Amino acid sequence: MKKVGITGGIGCGKSTVAMEFRALGVPCFVSDIVAAAYYNDIEFLDDLRRLLGDGVFLADGSADKRAVAARVFADRCLLNGLNSLVHPRVMADFDDFCRLHAAAPYVLFESAILFDYGFDRLMDRVICVYLDLEERMERLRLRDRIDDDAIRARIANQMPAEEMMRRADYVILNYEGNPRQRQVKHIDQLLRQ
Repeated sequence: MKKVGITGGIGCGKSTVAMEFRALGVPCFVSDIVAAAYYNDIEFLDDLRRLLGDGVFLADGSADKRAVAARVFADRCLLNGLNSLVHPRVMADFDDFCRLHAAAPYVLFESAILFDYGFDRLMDRVICVYLDLEERMERLRLRDRIDDDAIRARIANQMPAEEMMRRADYVILNYEGNPRQRQVKHIDQLLRQ
């Protein structure tokens, strides 16, 4: 079974593209959704408290994800610390996912930081979803209800989208009106060969 990474800058539409592949019967592992579930795990929360302190926790003991994001995207060392808590768990869960879908011709691993942390080396192929910066920022303003400074801080912690495109095996241009579905079907056919 092939392992195919799908990446792109924050707000480029990776999840939308992954849903197109899912509609074609391709199993899709969405790392952000998997990682979000860790915030319900006591052991993970204990590790998070040791890393970031009590200031990112709410009165009920749950983590305030906005406070976590504000802290880690302002401090590269804290971001690396959070990633060291999350990444090994994500990769172990992806291994389980691959075993569960061993009969599939390929599986997708969606991650915005695929290249940044070397996950691309674990993949047979990589797809990059591209959208220019202004359109990405507009989507993020609407989706996440955050200001431009917060968006720029997140983008600054990712590899430039143009570099992702250069390193990927396939690129999907995710503009409104662009035939995204046709691009997905074409890549799907190539990957099934």
